[in-house]
Amino acid sequence: MRILEIIVIAGIILALFGPKTLQSLSHRAGKTAGEAKNMKDKFMAHDDVAKMRDTLNKVPTSPREAAQMLLSSNEKSASPAASATPPREH
Repeated sequence: MRILEIIVIAGIILALFGPKTLQSLSHRAGKTAGEAKNMKDKFMAHDDVAKMRDTLNKVPTSPREAAQMLLSSNEKSASPAASATPPREH
């Protein structure tokens, strides 16, 4: 039933505006969509946006990923040179 409704609506629009007007409107819509895509690509290519995207890709999305990230950063900070020095006593 849904397809029949779409066909009826398309037929009414075609009868109201005519094929040349619809062709012109669709051409403008496609051109506008292409320009919007080009603007988005230029914006995403900007260095600051690229750095932000890379940083956001590193953000954990689950508690498990966050825990793994914390554990791996703790392992990196516990280097052999740091563990060779004895802890201070107060």
